[in-house]
Amino acid sequence: MASGGALFSGALGSSFFNTTALAQSANWRMPDEGDAHAATWMAFGPDEEIWGSKLLPVVRENLAGIAKAIAAHEPVKMLVREQDHDLAARLCGAAVEFVPQPIDDLWMRDTGPVFVKGPVGQLGAVGFNFNGWGNKQEHEQDAQVAAFVARRAGADLLETRLVLEGGGIEVDGEGTAIVTQSCILNANRNPGLNKAQCEAELSRLLGVRKIIWLPGVAGKDITDGHTDFYARFASPGVVVAGFDPDPSSYDHAVTERHLDILRQSIDAKGRPLKVIVLQGPTTVRRKYENGQFAAGYINFYLCNHAVIAPEFGDKSADRNARDVLVDLFPGRDVIQLNIDGIAAGGGGIHCTTQQQPS
Repeated sequence: MASGGALFSGALGSSFFNTTALAQSANWRMPDEGDAHAATWMAFGPDEEIWGSKLLPVVRENLAGIAKAIAAHEPVKMLVREQDHDLAARLCGAAVEFVPQPIDDLWMRDTGPVFVKGPVGQLGAVGFNFNGWGNKQEHEQDAQVAAFVARRAGADLLETRLVLEGGGIEVDGEGTAIVTQSCILNANRNPGLNKAQCEAELSRLLGVRKIIWLPGVAGKDITDGHTDFYARFASPGVVVAGFDPDPSSYDHAVTERHLDILRQSIDAKGRPLKVIVLQGPTTVRRKYENGQFAAGYINFYLCNHAVIAPEFGDKSADRNARDVLVDLFPGRDVIQLNIDGIAAGGGGIHCTTQQQPS
């Protein structure tokens, strides 16, 4: 992993290289998502202004379906506006714990903190300064979510000047991370930041020693190409990666390039990565299909003893995705859900969740 790098006078400044801060935080580590969880955090935040009257009811039902599937395996803590509490409780059921908090939307992966563990098991939480994916959406209330959830979870809040989202980071729990350049090095988040500076700060906060950079693609979706729609660790040394076989899609060349990079990469422990390709569906149900419909299987979520994954109505592709996930995660139930409303908003199951490690 690169280190050092020229200091600059942009938004992030030279504080990244404060040796006292490095010493104080050097032992934090972001666990693998597949490690045991104390809880999953979610947000019952969709509203009509963002989602529109057609999508809003189905998005709420999709969100409740995800929450109920996870709650069968581990505690779910759901942020909710006071005025939405009764509706959320009716849809999600008694197994979900509701936490009153002003919120703008439902994307807890990006608005919530990234939880880390200390050397003796203490819980930390990194607030990555959510700015609405580069000021693309109103986010005044969601910008407060990371600190609120950290306090509520009893975690030490780790501060940084980096601006990014949890969906842009994938780790194996053993020192390796995969990130996308299109997101983290985007001027709408971190103007002037270079790779070396980013790597030094992520090493301090998350305990990573090797970062694999995927190019991603900026400006095509609201996230500017989050990692969790491209590549996920199934276990240390094993990555499941998306591929778009449609030559007319903007993601075709991008995902092809990502596969080339991953297949040539080694992890923090010197292991060549084993790359499992998981293609998206050829067709989706037409009712909510639109230009930003996120039809990929990579955006699954690992909770205790289960994999919560999408299905899109393409029987062959859905079945293949299930078979791949069953092979990758032996001993876990693979639960496939219809999330067409959420997918129509450009997101997936993983995007709605944030794990709190045990």
